[in-house]
Amino acid sequence: MNKKIIFLSLILLFITFLSEWGLAKTSNKKNHDLKFAFQNITDNYISPNQYKINVINYKLNIDLHPSKKILDGDVLIKGVILDKGLKQIDLNFYDNMKISLLTLNDKQVEYSVEKTRLMIPISIMPSDTFLIRIVYSGTPKREGFSSFVFGELNGQSCVYNLSEPIYASTWFPCNDIPSDKAIVEMNITNDSSEVSVSNGILLGISCKGTRKTYHWKSIYPIATYLICLYSSDYINFSQKYISLDLKDTMAIDYYVFPSQLAEAKIDFEDHPDMLHYFSKTFGEYPFIKEKYGVTEFLWQLGAMETQTMTAVGSNLISGQKLYTEVYSHELSHHWFGDAVTPMTWKDIWLNEGFASYCEALYNEHIGGFNALRSTMLSKLQNTYNGTVYNPNDLFSQTVYQKGAWVLHMLRHNVGDSTFFRILRKYFEVFKYKNASTADFEKICETVSGKDLHQFFDQWVYIGTGKLNVAFSWKAKGGKLFINFNQIQKGYDVYQFPLDVQIKFFDNSEILKTFFIDKRDKSFIVTLNKAVSDIKIDPGNWILGKFEYHKENN
Repeated sequence: MNKKIIFLSLILLFITFLSEWGLAKTSNKKNHDLKFAFQNITDNYISPNQYKINVINYKLNIDLHPSKKILDGDVLIKGVILDKGLKQIDLNFYDNMKISLLTLNDKQVEYSVEKTRLMIPISIMPSDTFLIRIVYSGTPKREGFSSFVFGELNGQSCVYNLSEPIYASTWFPCNDIPSDKAIVEMNITNDSSEVSVSNGILLGISCKGTRKTYHWKSIYPIATYLICLYSSDYINFSQKYISLDLKDTMAIDYYVFPSQLAEAKIDFEDHPDMLHYFSKTFGEYPFIKEKYGVTEFLWQLGAMETQTMTAVGSNLISGQKLYTEVYSHELSHHWFGDAVTPMTWKDIWLNEGFASYCEALYNEHIGGFNALRSTMLSKLQNTYNGTVYNPNDLFSQTVYQKGAWVLHMLRHNVGDSTFFRILRKYFEVFKYKNASTADFEKICETVSGKDLHQFFDQWVYIGTGKLNVAFSWKAKGGKLFINFNQIQKGYDVYQFPLDVQIKFFDNSEILKTFFIDKRDKSFIVTLNKAVSDIKIDPGNWILGKFEYHKENN
């Protein structure tokens, strides 16, 4: 869920930060505001009872009235009770929405709503399966990055949502936990002039008077924060993607404002290549039986990877391909975030760090190793606050940029072929499920055959910031003496492989890899040539700063 303020005046400088929430990055104030809101609401947002149910599917009937900024909802929630001793079903739903009917297994029952929690007492249940119907109406609150918006541009209505991380319940009742994925079906009704878009495949369109209903359904499980609704006077155009095994042809559907149709056709044309690259690299696009799509909306701070239908801000459509990294970031989320969803919000780097590194991987695909290196250098920050796992701020540089560097360093640690086997195995094992950081670490160790406990501790769980290493060297008597001294704060001793390029006076060079496992570490290399210079980490594989200190003779 995106995250992100785009500084248009510095667009060329900051373009690599336009990761979506996948995003373009938020300003410090925006990040701080969301962090504050998130920390305050999560204390009481999820109750223990919510982990004792499993929602199987949602059927949402949403009737929009943009001129009044009113939403009428009629929602069916089917689920299973996991704890036979459960006395009350708890869901998330904002108390400003007015409920006119609530039934449990077709019977009207008592309920109460307090702030963001809908509580339904239960007595004797004939089975462990429940069906709850809730009919309601109201104007959804604007929370987080937007949550649900009745917007307008030049007199034209544009309705959209952005529910990440915990704001789906502003517009429909749900079990708003990322680990409770369900099947979703949605009917969206609006004025007949509007096109309404959601997850999955379009089953049909029906008209009644001046109203038009679009019927969407997803056959793949989806987390509540990835459920989407977009409705405006969209123009639709499409491309095709052919699966790797040549058995499936999938539509790539675009829904844009008429005024930006020409620009969108230019900007979006690389999506088939992106789909092919990510499918070849990680495994086939996980929603191949449905679609991939991009919809334009009025949120101007970035983009959002709602499942099968990415939404991008109208200011990210230029006709000049300025935002390709945003598009590749959001698309890659459909592997890492949508198909494989984090177990908890503590694991959000499995979304955003992965998608941020996928920007670099796609750039490497089209521009080679130098493009990979330059992309990663653009993600190198002076400071990274807090840890990657369980971050202080869900949408910070630590989660996005340092998270990407964690994967970059892991790749260097285990080797290219092993690294990509890790990503494929991780996707294969947890596709359509949820994964934790511990799950990912286990996959890494199983595939690589390495003990990576130290690596994850220093870069993900415990360590903060980055490396800061002072080094010195001298060549004497056919030997090269190199000393490294870790001077960083935040983590005592990092352990890591470090490449050193050794240059000779005859203009030849060699690459040596040293393993650093102490705060002060020295090496002696016997050589048969005179050394002219050395370069530390020439491939830029390590998240750190290396400062040369002249050796005293």
